Amino acid sequence: MSCLRALTCIIFPPLAVIDKGCGSVLLVGALTLAGWIPGVIGAILICNKNTV
Repeated sequence: MSCLRALTCIIFPPLAVIDKGCGSVLLVGALTLAGWIPGVIGAILICNKNTV
């Protein structure tokens, strides 16, 4: 994960996962609305997941 993506995960989590698919954006968006910290954690976890 690049430094720019990590910074985006912290500042605006749904924008950081926009290339991971609609479900990820909706999930992180809902977590961010529930609280900023859960949204950040969700975005970091999704961005760090290895894709095959």
